[in-house]
Amino acid sequence: MSDPAIKTERQLIRPEKDTFLAEENPFEAMMERFDHAAQLLKLDPGLYKVLRNPEKQIITSVPIVRDNGEVEVFTGYRVLYNTSRGPAKGGIRFDLNVTLEEVKALAAWMTWKCALVNIPFGGAKGGVVCDPANNERVMAWIMDTYSMHKRHTVTAVVTGKPVEMGGSLGRREATGRGVMFVTREALARLGMSLKGARVAIQGFGNVGSVSADLLSKEGAVIVAVSDKSGGLYRPQGLDIGDVLKWVRERRHLAGYPQADAIPNDQVLTLDCDVVVPAATENVITRKNAPHIKAKIICEGANGPTTAAADEILEKKGIFVIPDILANAGGVTVSYFEWVQDRGGYFWDEETVNRRLESIMVRSFSEVVTWAERHKVNTRIASYMIAIDRVAAMHRLRGMYA
Repeated sequence: MSDPAIKTERQLIRPEKDTFLAEENPFEAMMERFDHAAQLLKLDPGLYKVLRNPEKQIITSVPIVRDNGEVEVFTGYRVLYNTSRGPAKGGIRFDLNVTLEEVKALAAWMTWKCALVNIPFGGAKGGVVCDPANNERVMAWIMDTYSMHKRHTVTAVVTGKPVEMGGSLGRREATGRGVMFVTREALARLGMSLKGARVAIQGFGNVGSVSADLLSKEGAVIVAVSDKSGGLYRPQGLDIGDVLKWVRERRHLAGYPQADAIPNDQVLTLDCDVVVPAATENVITRKNAPHIKAKIICEGANGPTTAAADEILEKKGIFVIPDILANAGGVTVSYFEWVQDRGGYFWDEETVNRRLESIMVRSFSEVVTWAERHKVNTRIASYMIAIDRVAAMHRLRGMYA
């Protein structure tokens, strides 16, 4: 039963909107789950208002001088959603279509994600409306610029750096490795083995490609993968090493000769054991959710499933590993990088991977326990754990800002 006080506050802050709007707006979609979890937790109305709003939203102009001497000005966003548990952690999205609402949603997701895996970070996100190539070198530039202002090297100010500049071994593979760990745990919970499990992966960027590689090395059969250029399907399983080589040489999957070409969205509804949406938001909707045949959905991307689709998946009995758990491997190893930079002592890759596995397996177990105890699905259980931990910190620290 919902808490009347929270419902009243919710109506004051955000009047009820059409469900279709929530499917289009990632922040509203995320907040539908937040509201449900907050009601179940009987969250104090004052705390509800605090946690439902970001601490700070910044819109700025980013002037640059092009190689030809012309000046260009890009729009930049930075949202600090909540810093009660520690410094604000969140990367920068460089994309022509990035919006403040999207950045706000990603900052909130990062808040809940860090709390769920119980690392001492708050949540933030940045965005710049442009379309450059983005890689770990950008993180090195940010670290270098900050260090020049501080007049000494400060490696811990940013994560995702090259290993030579204080980055962590295992960071590039961390999100995909986390996907592999929780997929293995979910399969075991259903009495299945990762070895021989049939997996389809939508998205073949860093998360999707690493997930495919690591899952296949553990014995899973990757029957389909896709990227912006289209999808590949081979019922008996793809040679992921060969597919990765093809993409390194040609930068996309299209044209790969050893598999059938299929539409990108068809990957989600193939007959398989596990589907990994690892591309963009809102790809599993009320329209295609009824046609999903997988037993497990492991959300490698942020916000791939709409709230309306969640209800359908739950009725179908599909086990969902929610995004704030499934893709938390990246921020977890970013935390490891921060710890290593601050201590000036760096771990070998085996240590990084072992500690990542420990955190992901523990967090998965906590989510399942909460889901059973409160008789909710795994997504709501994840939000309940995260919100409870952030709220507890506010109760201890007070409301002073």
